[in-house]
Amino acid sequence: MKRTVLRWSVYLLGLFSLAFGIALSVKTALGISPISSVAFSISEILGINLGVMNFIVYAVFVAAQFALRGKNSRVIDLLQLAVSFIFSWALDWIVNAISYDAAAHSFWVNFGLLLVAIVFIGVGVSGSVKMRLIPNPGDGIVQAVAEKAGWEQGFAKNVFDSGCVCVTVTLGLVCRGALVGVGVGTVAAMLGVGRVVALTNRLVMKKLCVAAGVA
Repeated sequence: MKRTVLRWSVYLLGLFSLAFGIALSVKTALGISPISSVAFSISEILGINLGVMNFIVYAVFVAAQFALRGKNSRVIDLLQLAVSFIFSWALDWIVNAISYDAAAHSFWVNFGLLLVAIVFIGVGVSGSVKMRLIPNPGDGIVQAVAEKAGWEQGFAKNVFDSGCVCVTVTLGLVCRGALVGVGVGTVAAMLGVGRVVALTNRLVMKKLCVAAGVA
């Protein structure tokens, strides 16, 4: 029982940390993580609520997983839709709750906040993935791509992130004539989140996995 409680606690805290990190990166106005950039750019271009757009994009990711896996699809993966709904609601709430104004601060202050955001995102990814419960759709689609293509997951993540950035850049240039949601923060996230995940796994998550019965 204690192991189950610990496992779910780490998982839920991981999702909250991920949502908080994404919200912080949005507030810096320096560009956000590749996967989140697609929903953010569309929400900015169309004037749609970020949480709503994030849920729609995540639902597309879930559908894509079923398309890629075909007969090997798992019904349990539909629970990602529930996770998407809760996560998107939390993301929207956190964004609205943070009153930080990037325009009132220097680039370096905003960049410092961005680094904090990357730490939260990395810790969140580590906690939510390592507990092996319901994957965040962003992680689920990467896993599905890796399985389909026969790639190592890290490489699949790099390819998928690059694809998301290309989509975001294209949307911004075509619809606004400028980049929307992509900037130095996007590059920093691509380089930094993986390192934070690796460090968190090494320093903390291995022990938590053992304690939670996830070896």
